[in-house]
Amino acid sequence: MAEKTGNITVRTEKLMLPELRSLNDNGVPLLTVRRLVIFPHVLVPLMLDAEADIQVVKRAMEHDRVLGVFIEVPDEMPAGEDKDSFRTVKHEDQELAAVGIMARVVKFLTFPDGSVRLLLRGLKRITLNGVMKNLNGIPYALYDAFEEPEDKSLESSAMMRNAIGKFQEIAGILPNFPDELKLAILNMTEPGRVVDLMADALNLSFSEKLKILTLPTVKKRLQLMLVFLNRESEVLQLSAKIQSQVHMAMSQSQKEFYLREQLRAIQEELGEDNRNPDLVEFERRLAEGGYPEAVEAAARKEMSRLELIPQASPEYHVAYNYVDWLLAVPWTQCSDDCLDVGRAARVLNEDHYGLEDVKERILEFLSVLQLRKDRKSPILCLVGPPGVGKTSLGQSIARAMNRKFIRVALGGVRDEAEIRGHRRTYIGAMPGRIIQNMKKVGVANPVFMLDEIDKLGNDHRGDPASALLEVLDPEQNKAFNDHYIELDYDLSRVFFIATANVLEAIPAPLLDRMEVIRLPGYTSFEKKQIAKRYLVPKQFKENGLQGIKINFSMAAIDEIIDFYTREAGVRQLDRTIAAVCRKLARQVVEQKLDRTGRTTVTPEMVRELLGPRKLLQDEADRRPEIGSAVGMAWTSCGGTVLTVEAAMMPGKGLLKLTGSLGNVMKESAEAAFSYLRGHAARFNLKPEVFEKNDFHIHVPDGATPKDGPSAGVTLFSALLSLLTRKRVAPSLAMTGEINLRGRVTAVGGIKEKVIAALRAGVRTIMLPEENGKDLEEIPEELRRKLTFRLVKNVDEAVAVVFPSLAAGKKEMV
Repeated sequence: MAEKTGNITVRTEKLMLPELRSLNDNGVPLLTVRRLVIFPHVLVPLMLDAEADIQVVKRAMEHDRVLGVFIEVPDEMPAGEDKDSFRTVKHEDQELAAVGIMARVVKFLTFPDGSVRLLLRGLKRITLNGVMKNLNGIPYALYDAFEEPEDKSLESSAMMRNAIGKFQEIAGILPNFPDELKLAILNMTEPGRVVDLMADALNLSFSEKLKILTLPTVKKRLQLMLVFLNRESEVLQLSAKIQSQVHMAMSQSQKEFYLREQLRAIQEELGEDNRNPDLVEFERRLAEGGYPEAVEAAARKEMSRLELIPQASPEYHVAYNYVDWLLAVPWTQCSDDCLDVGRAARVLNEDHYGLEDVKERILEFLSVLQLRKDRKSPILCLVGPPGVGKTSLGQSIARAMNRKFIRVALGGVRDEAEIRGHRRTYIGAMPGRIIQNMKKVGVANPVFMLDEIDKLGNDHRGDPASALLEVLDPEQNKAFNDHYIELDYDLSRVFFIATANVLEAIPAPLLDRMEVIRLPGYTSFEKKQIAKRYLVPKQFKENGLQGIKINFSMAAIDEIIDFYTREAGVRQLDRTIAAVCRKLARQVVEQKLDRTGRTTVTPEMVRELLGPRKLLQDEADRRPEIGSAVGMAWTSCGGTVLTVEAAMMPGKGLLKLTGSLGNVMKESAEAAFSYLRGHAARFNLKPEVFEKNDFHIHVPDGATPKDGPSAGVTLFSALLSLLTRKRVAPSLAMTGEINLRGRVTAVGGIKEKVIAALRAGVRTIMLPEENGKDLEEIPEELRRKLTFRLVKNVDEAVAVVFPSLAAGKKEMV
């Protein structure tokens, strides 16, 4: 054993002994605990989840249920606690208090998560002399009995009686203190047990309890306990005094309110003005006028309550905030609309290229306003992939109409109170986002954008989408009722514009109240014009290239569009142009580009600045393989093309589908397979081919979920190509659903699909005949580059996809 200042450290070696049957007299299984002090004759619950500790307890359960419990002393004690007064023992990397407790396991419970709950009863103090381990690695504590002389002195008896008296005094102050513990301590005659029970019952710190446990004599423990009891008694008395003072202060505030009211009455008799400045301000705002009668009546009613409430009262601030909100919301203030249709058209064309449907709808609305001044504002829903300009379009509409613009993001909103507000009975209540933003914008007829309306959620706090039904219903929003304001507010003059990526995520009743305008995405020609007119000048300005003679050629823009971006919108195109401009700015700073000379950005320079091309052009222009067909799909980010692959192997006629397909797409594949199998003779196929082979259909990019009914004709074509060993016509993409009677039925998203197919190098597109009307929505420059083949049944589809097969070339498979 090596001594330290204030500590005694016992260094032990790990002795691997046989089963320690010979240690029953002076060795017990060692259990270490943290921040827990157990006293003799006290029951203590304990939870264990460390496997080593659980094994120690199980070892004890196999014999006499007795453990040696020793407390681990932390390296840094909390503020005000000192470990230098403790005798400690070094065990491995732990520092243990030398005095511990021999305890018996009263209850042992094992839980499903593997943890163990114990109920321990302290037996007696023991002193740790060393630690040994058996062959199973279970530590045993080598201990000596804690020897303390019997103390029957008059001084100890007097201290015990004094301690019991103090404890009874403290127990009388504390609420819900067990009566059994009071009686037990009152009837005890052993000073040591009295001190231990008091130390366990009182709210002492870890180090204070550890001092009580480790002091060598009962007399010293009694002296220390008296110090703690006196301290606790003073703290409780001081707490009671503070409580009494708080009660007196509350009574005093009521007295002050009564006197203040008397003083106010006296001042009124004397003609002195000592009114509340808040009420004076409210009166001034009301005098300015412009408030409906119901609003003015509600404000004056609440102001009369404010006069009777002390300003220090929490209720005063609740009433004050309500009146302030009532007078801050724009009830009748409106901005002057600009009804010049020609000017509005110029503004819309300046800010956005294309988007003719939206511009036409806005100009129609302005024309109606010129004829009828009381016309209700429309409620539009702009639906399209990210980056097509839905949000910025709202700002352009506001500028064209000379109205103020306000935007609220609804993505992730799950609480109905976000829309309707909170009841005033709640602490911190406030209006919903609609009224909050109306106050912020300051007029009753703004352009109000509800961004990402398809991202609304719902949970136990309500459904915000249902709360929006009243906001977006032209027949109801003239009397919108916010839970906080509790007065009807007219929203009919607000021009609401909602934006969404997909319609399917919007509840049907909410969608029914809005006029849907689709923004399908931009063609390559439109992207070039947007880049030339808006994106390049914007990035030149943001990257400090204005005034420097740098020209962005159209060929360079084509290079970026075709080989570095592939999207429905222009957000990635904007970022890529920004990357080119940043690299050009660096070259200007490093004097690699001449500021005075003229520099033209060419496709070669783009590849030099951005690195190798990231995308392959004309991916659908490759020679198709047997068993594959190119289909077209619609996503929330625009259209895309998908290659469907089919394979055949010996088997029993089973059909396997892979590629993260949804239920609808799986059913389309099964319908196409069933039709082909049922009409095998029409395609000169032997029935045995379906009985002796299994078929596998795979849609690549398996990590991306795919679903929808529009892939039927593509799945059929891939299977027929596999069975007839015929390749699909090159540069052909198709879409359409096949039913069991062989009809090719209509699908949606035609414009988005056509734009994506042209971007992928497709030259011929096969569509259901019912979708012929959708070709009118496709720009003329796209129709000139493509050949459209409309089919109404499987025979016509086969004639388009497999010209040689339809020409009568027969070959048994």
